Amino acid sequence: MSVDGTSAGGALASGDGQETPLCGSNQERGFKPEPGTPASRFLQVELELNAHLRRLTFSGPVRYIYNPLEYAWDTHSCYVHRYCQGGQRVLFLGMNPGPFGMAQTGVPFGEVRSVVDWLKITGEVGRPEVEHPKRQIRGFACTQREVSGARFWGFFQKVCGEPAVFFRHCFVHNLCPLIFMSDSGKNLTPPELPKGERDAMLALCDIALCQAVQALGVSMVIGVGKVAEQRARRALSAAGVDVRVEGIMHPSPRNPLANRGWEEVAKAKLTELGVMSLLQQGVVKLEDL
Repeated sequence: MSVDGTSAGGALASGDGQETPLCGSNQERGFKPEPGTPASRFLQVELELNAHLRRLTFSGPVRYIYNPLEYAWDTHSCYVHRYCQGGQRVLFLGMNPGPFGMAQTGVPFGEVRSVVDWLKITGEVGRPEVEHPKRQIRGFACTQREVSGARFWGFFQKVCGEPAVFFRHCFVHNLCPLIFMSDSGKNLTPPELPKGERDAMLALCDIALCQAVQALGVSMVIGVGKVAEQRARRALSAAGVDVRVEGIMHPSPRNPLANRGWEEVAKAKLTELGVMSLLQQGVVKLEDL
């Protein structure tokens, strides 16, 4: 048990020392794997990661933990079943959910309007059992704009026109499914967590990433931001997974360079990597990957 009793499932310890779980397991919520499909293999990796993360506890400054792969499983599985198709060569990898993106919708970089209007994701979003009053989960009714997600999906909407063009070649995933908050409701990124607790969590996420990459059969992982890129390179190399790892600038508004024209920076890097021609022409060029 940690100092403040916060568990990785978003639960708080009750007075008798027993942890109150966020919700039941995803298996109990009706997930029935479809043997052999890329989507089912990918979702199984996530279910197993969730089971391991629930056993972890975190101390200060962490006070609240949300896991959208629990309370937003319905919409998340809709996203995976619709767009995890097999034959995709590029995996864009974020670090962990944003408070107004995936935390609300269950979709990586999941700014609400992009998820509803472009990706056409449907389903019900529940709520964590314990919420910070300033960080309530409102699902598709959330009106706060997630700038990173709007920039990310907005860019690919401009490039591809239709989601089918993007997802024919690419998929999007986060290394860690958890979002962490302090007493004040401040979003805490994984680098801000206590080192030992962070390392234990990320070691589990690293294993799941390697399993996901192998399940999907991608040949390139593109970290969105330096932290995700470096973590992916280290994890995949250590596991001997033969995949190319690259990176693009994170679209976060906290990044002054991103605020001065993230789309142009991303376009230049993806052109260098051969991804832009792949998306624009709609033809897989393995020599570019």
